[in-house]
Amino acid sequence: LFLQHVIDSLADGGYAGMFVDEGLLFRTNETAFVQTKRKLLEECDLYCIVSLAPGVFTTAGSGVKTNILFFTKGKPTKKIWYYEVLPKERERFTKTAPLTSAHFKEFFRRLLTRSDSDYSWTVSIDEIKERNYDLKAVNPHRKSVADSRTADELLAEIEMQNAELRKALRELRGALKRPRGR
Repeated sequence: LFLQHVIDSLADGGYAGMFVDEGLLFRTNETAFVQTKRKLLEECDLYCIVSLAPGVFTTAGSGVKTNILFFTKGKPTKKIWYYEVLPKERERFTKTAPLTSAHFKEFFRRLLTRSDSDYSWTVSIDEIKERNYDLKAVNPHRKSVADSRTADELLAEIEMQNAELRKALRELRGALKRPRGR
């Protein structure tokens, strides 16, 4: 409802940027979500979606994945440029490793041309319609990281780790049995 309110509040030529829960983007199982996204795309040029990594707003009490929508009212969307903001060399953003303006340096460099890269891509309105207005950011450049080990290799790894754990437990028990000071 809030997205509909923002769209209705804008004058033609008015623009907005807003943070939304990713659920709004991918939910297509309820008519209201599809109709709202159709309204957005027909009445506004949704020219950019920035996909933020999970954990960006965890310290603010929200653990959901978040996106930023940028749109201008008055012309329908023809294509959407996506940009994915990821933490560098960390698995996720945290209180001690927060999202900063430095993470947007490449985004701002590419925004004017909306050029594609490993972290940005463009999707046509026809593709969006084919997906029943699913706007979720799915980076086509991201390499899937699949574990290629066989079941036997995984079992061997588990056995090795269990052996190391048993050894560490024996050493800990031995240390607890020894009198202190020796």
